[in-house]
Amino acid sequence: MADSFFKKENNKKKQKKQQDKISRREERKTNNNKGKELDDMIVYVDINGNFTSLPPHAQNREEDAARAKQAKEAEAITADTVFSGVVSYMSEKGYGFITEEGSNENIFFHYGQLNEPVKKNDKVQYRKEKTVKGYQATDIKSNK
Repeated sequence: MADSFFKKENNKKKQKKQQDKISRREERKTNNNKGKELDDMIVYVDINGNFTSLPPHAQNREEDAARAKQAKEAEAITADTVFSGVVSYMSEKGYGFITEEGSNENIFFHYGQLNEPVKKNDKVQYRKEKTVKGYQATDIKSNK
C-alpha cells in the first residue's frame, strides 16, 4: 500500500534534517581551530586600539601616533566649522532634527540651542557638538 501524504512529508523532513546535520558536521571539520599554531591564534593591539597580526616590536608606532594625532586635529577642526541643513522635524516637546546637507545625516537639536525661531523645512546653519548618543546641533541660526 502507498504511503500517505503526511508520511511522505515526514520522511522528507527527516532526510532534510539528516542532510543539514551532515553539512554542519562537515563545516565544523573545515573551520575548526584544532591543530593551529599558537602564533596563528594570537592577536595584537596597535597604538590606536585596533587589532593587528603584527607583534609590538614590528609595528611602526611613530607613524601610528602621527595618524592618531592628525585624526584628533581633524576632529577639532570640525568642532569649529559651521554646517548647514534643513529642519526636518520639530516636536512640541522641545526638540527636533536637522537633515545635514551633503551627508543627509539627521542631527538632534533642542529648542534651547536656537538663536532665533525656526520652522519645519527652514534652512539653518549650526555647529556640531559630540555627545554620548551622537552629534547634537548647537548655535542654530536661520539661513535666510
